[in-house]
Amino acid sequence: MLLPYPDPPTEITLNDARRDLELQRGSLVTLSQKIDRAEGTLAQIIAESKCAISEMQRERSVLEDKMFHTKAYIAPIRRLPNELLRHIFMFNFEDYPCCAWVLAAVSSLWRRLALSMPKLWSKIRLVTTQNSSADTIRLWLERSGDTVPLDIEIFLRVNGASSEPISRARSVSPSPWAAYPHPGGSASATYVIAQPSHTGMAIPILPPSHTPIIIPPSSSHHDSWSSPPHPSSPQPPQSKSGMHWGHIAIFYLVQQMYRWDRFVFRFDKQFSSMAALKSITGDAPILDEFEISCAEPAFYNTEWPWLPSANPSASVVLPKLRSLTLQYSPFKWSSPIFKTNLKSLTLRALPANHLTLDRVLHILSNNPGLETLALHFAAVLPAILPASSITLPELKELTFGGHFLMSQLMDSLILPSIDSLTLDIEARDPIEDTISNLLTRSSHPPLMHLAVAYSNNSSSSFYYGSGGVVISWTFLAELNSLESLCVGGTPFEPLLTALGAPDEDQTAWWCPNLTSVGMKNCHAHSEGVGKLVQMVEARNPKPSVSTITVNGVTPTKLKQLELHDCANLGQDVIEWLKARIDDVVCTEPPYDRSGYFIRASVV
Repeated sequence: MLLPYPDPPTEITLNDARRDLELQRGSLVTLSQKIDRAEGTLAQIIAESKCAISEMQRERSVLEDKMFHTKAYIAPIRRLPNELLRHIFMFNFEDYPCCAWVLAAVSSLWRRLALSMPKLWSKIRLVTTQNSSADTIRLWLERSGDTVPLDIEIFLRVNGASSEPISRARSVSPSPWAAYPHPGGSASATYVIAQPSHTGMAIPILPPSHTPIIIPPSSSHHDSWSSPPHPSSPQPPQSKSGMHWGHIAIFYLVQQMYRWDRFVFRFDKQFSSMAALKSITGDAPILDEFEISCAEPAFYNTEWPWLPSANPSASVVLPKLRSLTLQYSPFKWSSPIFKTNLKSLTLRALPANHLTLDRVLHILSNNPGLETLALHFAAVLPAILPASSITLPELKELTFGGHFLMSQLMDSLILPSIDSLTLDIEARDPIEDTISNLLTRSSHPPLMHLAVAYSNNSSSSFYYGSGGVVISWTFLAELNSLESLCVGGTPFEPLLTALGAPDEDQTAWWCPNLTSVGMKNCHAHSEGVGKLVQMVEARNPKPSVSTITVNGVTPTKLKQLELHDCANLGQDVIEWLKARIDDVVCTEPPYDRSGYFIRASVV
């Protein structure tokens, strides 16, 4: 007990305790007041110290910033003459066409230099939407000056298109842009992506997904730049300004048509201001490549009076045009644009564009120097005038697709230099006869690449399948130079048997230089997997076994094998194939032969 009082309490001790309690209360109040004053003093000291520390931190930050700029000022790169910096900029420009946006944001000096170099802004690589400001194109064109040739690539993602990234276990259809290879080669390494900050839509990238994207800083106009939002964000309705995007953008571009060296405009679907493309007309004295491509058929209610549909008697100046690509775009077979002795021609006609075969041949006869040709007509009419043979002595790559009458068009061609043939024609007649006759007329050129109905974009009818239904593979015996073979929609086993080791009916290896095989949607029977293993075992035996030599010929080993929706191989067979072949891609069919659904997998 802390209290010095007896227990039990008495009257005297109670009075003493009461007096002591009053004294304790007074002492507690006095002590509490002292504590409050001390805490207030301490709080003031802490506040003053924090204020002093904050001021010192601010001064340190200012000093560090001054040191940073001082170090930047005395950096060796500052002492480089402007002529050398311009030379370095141009080196960077060759690899990254959009580098001007980055270089102009480094410093005021670099910005002045970048803006003083029109060549640095001469390659437009833009991924955009209708909700993005078309003034971006105006700004780009203004910075490129008035005389520098322009290399333009614009990819328009139309609002309302699916923006979800492709992620599936099974193989997917190739991009419409890849249906016919780009005649100019691979796409550029960089693109600028334009996206307004007020929209919640993510912009899928139309160029190859591995290409880096440059997002330039905000410009002086009302357009803003921001990083793409999350794909799950809701998509807003199209703004009124977006309805006129095409008219504004094409107006700026057509004003500079005299400077076009290369013009590529691609869009994934029909858009509200698409009619602005009709204003693309007039002379383009230095234009080398021209492309207008849509990923799906669009509706055109009138005949467009634009460059590809110009009147035959019109005087159109296109002296340097060598590459032309029109995919789902209107054109006239008699337009002067087809009379420029093209080197590369790609035409994917609208479904409503019904040309006769003799008019298609007329286009080809006006371009005897073609090196790359790709034609896809969903509908074509028989020839009105008698068809005559056409020799294209320099043609190396040929791609035909669509209506079954396209095979008759092939019967009129002589191609002595062809080395790549891609066919995706409706099969009503044996397609192997068409191929064999073409090679015979062309004096058996060394064909290196052959694809038959391998594209997922084939045109097929209800009664007829794609052009891959080959009855006989005997014509492969003539293709000794063939290096890659891709087929679709054909029975699995006959082709594998033809590519396997020679039997008593064969006196030589067929396609002895074959290194790549692809098959898609080829129905396999019970012995199909065994035929595949036998073919690979014959061409790619294990290291301790030598390949069979027939008549002095030893086949080249396979390096690539692709099987899409053909047979259920099993993981053990797949592992065996991967041990024999460097590159193996296998997509198993979603249904077994009895019709039951199974889970597909990609290896």
